[in-house]
Amino acid sequence: MATTLDVHVRMCNQEIVIFDLEVKAFIQDIRDCSGPLSTLTELNAKVKEKFHHLRLRIQELEQMAKEQDKESEKQVLLQEVENHKKQMLSNQTAWRKANLACKIAIDNLEKAELLQGGDMRQRKTTKETLAQTSSSITESLMGISRMMSQQVRQSEEAMQILANSSRTILDANEEFKSMSGTIQLGRKLITKYNRRELTDKLLIFLALALFLATVLYILKKRLFPFL
Repeated sequence: MATTLDVHVRMCNQEIVIFDLEVKAFIQDIRDCSGPLSTLTELNAKVKEKFHHLRLRIQELEQMAKEQDKESEKQVLLQEVENHKKQMLSNQTAWRKANLACKIAIDNLEKAELLQGGDMRQRKTTKETLAQTSSSITESLMGISRMMSQQVRQSEEAMQILANSSRTILDANEEFKSMSGTIQLGRKLITKYNRRELTDKLLIFLALALFLATVLYILKKRLFPFL
């Protein structure tokens, strides 16, 4: 029977897929858009909103992965999270390229209108439109750049955590080796001490035997000199 956490994981994955498809659809709309500026601005606003929801769902899935009891299931979910993050970065890149393509289309359209002629007022409007378009695209690109920078920082932090964990494991291993050396040295000293103790007992026994033999010899000479 599926647990509540498993149900939430499946629902979160489904929502991530839906938001990903919606982002792709809006990016395609931007790629096909040839103006006006208001349409491009509206599409970019929708993409930003979908990216926001997508990022929240990925973070939620990552948190649920960390709460898994089984290590195998935890690793599988974390791999899914990593795949979703890579897909989101790919979408962000596609979004940037779509904005550039849209800008080129709008520029070409405005140039065609200028070639067809028009009064000064129309030309002024065209310049203002181009300036607004350029400003909007610049803002969008800056937003994408900030998001990508954030992803890079998160990756760097993850790498730093892994590096710190590796150093901790290496330090523990070195300490274990040092303790093993100390234990080996202690074992050798105890063995040497036991051998020395046995040797000392043997020497004492021999000395005692020699002493008793000497005493017996002296008594023999004194008590039985004729023997």
